[in-house]
Amino acid sequence: MQILKTDQEWMLLALKKAREKSEPQISTAQAEDLPVGAVIVDNGQLICASRNRKEILNDVTAHAEIVALREAAAITGSWRLSGMTLYTTLEPCPMCAEAILQARVAKVIFGAYDSLSGALGSAFNLYGQKRIYPVPEVLGGIMEAQCSDLLKEFFAKNRSE
Repeated sequence: MQILKTDQEWMLLALKKAREKSEPQISTAQAEDLPVGAVIVDNGQLICASRNRKEILNDVTAHAEIVALREAAAITGSWRLSGMTLYTTLEPCPMCAEAILQARVAKVIFGAYDSLSGALGSAFNLYGQKRIYPVPEVLGGIMEAQCSDLLKEFFAKNRSE
């Protein structure tokens, strides 16, 4: 799959979402979510943009991709997101990769690779096995340095506190 200028523009929006600060009513200690952003696009139109909210919501499933899938389903009125593209700043984990597949997303474009739990080729490839649902096209490494740097800054800050 060819890298398009629009892919970089959507990834910039996902990065912006990842950098957003938490809601003011949430305490700082509670609001330190891993800075991951996700954007869902349909035919060049933004459907939704979300961020990791696991700590904020105290919900183990509230990864940026899952939150985005839920928001897109609510907005479109269907859990089937056929033909849509999901942009995420970090390679999806197994939970997110399976949810993306189940939602029938057509393309997954991610920034940073995750050698520990990345399920689209880094740690393992969840889409490599024969599947009954259509497997999305996958493109990794879009704006990889910026996406990686954001995560490195987060971990460096949290180790020093």
